[in-house]
Amino acid sequence: MPKKDDKPKNIYLRCREEARLSREAAAELLQYISADRIYRIERGALPSPEEVLTMARCYHSPTLCNYYCANECQIGQEYVPEVRMKELSQITLEMLATLNSLNRDKERLIEICADGVITDDEMPDFLSIQDSLEKMSLAVSALRLWVDKMIAEGKLDPTLAQGR
Repeated sequence: MPKKDDKPKNIYLRCREEARLSREAAAELLQYISADRIYRIERGALPSPEEVLTMARCYHSPTLCNYYCANECQIGQEYVPEVRMKELSQITLEMLATLNSLNRDKERLIEICADGVITDDEMPDFLSIQDSLEKMSLAVSALRLWVDKMIAEGKLDPTLAQGR
């Protein structure tokens, strides 16, 4: 009786399976990435950025690129937040909530930054506003990821999104 693999599936394996591709079929589509290399990546070997980009396109899964940058690239781990795939309605509500918060905070931000110096008593407000701006950035990134996913799945016309 074959031993069951209890190791959790990594994102590369999950995305290939969601695309309903065998390793061999994926290797044919990926062209320069062999089935053996796919197996190694799915078992924990670090893929190259080019391999991730190719898999993301082939598997119609743009989340792979963000995952790689946020979790496996040394520079990305420092500067790129991981963006989770969400529904458009959730992204929109998060974006509007953040916009409302920023709208209330914009006068305070002007007060803090007008003199070019952030004093100790201004720092808590400044950090709170910075946090709201980071939330907005994540919402924008989630929206872009959603658009990329819809294009990859053929649900949006890519020519309409070219100007972004």
